[in-house]
Amino acid sequence: MSAGRAVGLLLGVAADAVIGDPRRGHPVAAFGKAAHTAERLLYRDSRPAGMVHTGLLVAGTASLGLVAERLSRRGPVSHAIVTGTVTWVVLGGASLAREGTAMAGCLDAGELEPARRRLCNLCGRDTTNLGLQGLARASVESVAENTSDAVVAPLVWAAVAGVPGLVTYRAVNTLDAMVGNRGPRYRDFGWSAARLDDVANFVPSRIAAVLTSLCAPVVGGSAGSAWRTWRRDAAAHPSPNAGQIEAAFAGALQIRLGGRTDYGHAVEQRPVLGEGRTADAGDVTRSVELSRVIGAVSGVLAATGAAFFGGRRKR
Repeated sequence: MSAGRAVGLLLGVAADAVIGDPRRGHPVAAFGKAAHTAERLLYRDSRPAGMVHTGLLVAGTASLGLVAERLSRRGPVSHAIVTGTVTWVVLGGASLAREGTAMAGCLDAGELEPARRRLCNLCGRDTTNLGLQGLARASVESVAENTSDAVVAPLVWAAVAGVPGLVTYRAVNTLDAMVGNRGPRYRDFGWSAARLDDVANFVPSRIAAVLTSLCAPVVGGSAGSAWRTWRRDAAAHPSPNAGQIEAAFAGALQIRLGGRTDYGHAVEQRPVLGEGRTADAGDVTRSVELSRVIGAVSGVLAATGAAFFGGRRKR
């Protein structure tokens, strides 16, 4: 079945690039509704309650993925179709590129108020007091982090574990976005979702940083600077994973990221990543281009990895 998985991954990456997200009935939206319903039933301001919430949702999603994987193994064609469809649904590369491009357009035109509203589609920051440079910096950081979370990481898990890996990772990452923040309501309840997401992204985030270094010259960036900045600055970031690719993007584009970051419920003084100038609208455009290249390379590598792992299992 390794050939079916490999072909399916390539089909899913292509579908995401050409079609984008499903416009109606998106399964991730359905999962979000189920998670909200479960939260209403299970919420307690405690870690054990959050662990039950996360465990039930992730285990249920993994079970559905296992069923889909087994049913699709009747032949390579059905396996490729199912894998391709799930990959298309799970990946977020096209929507990320669309939002990043729209942000760059607003900033280039000096339309700060529309840019502040649109940034909410990329991250959960308080945009009230952000100027052009603050909006550009937040956009590049969000494009970088989501390149790892929404593109590279699901493809890594797909190469290793197929459809179950894809849907389970997506469930974990979605739960982290929903309840994994550090606000008062979710500080304890969302702890398990946040920690599980850290584990799921630990290896993929570092792969994403390496790919950023390798792909940087394609968009006129610096591979050497990306590598050096990643190795030097990533560990200073409060997130064990987001800092990996944000540092690599800062070096690749030769700009500075980090600094004051306002989430509404809390303000963080992030360490500075990189040594270059402050970000501008052109850097947002280049970050989107870099994200697209990384996504394409990740798709090819994931398909190759799926064929490799599948071959080893057969032997």
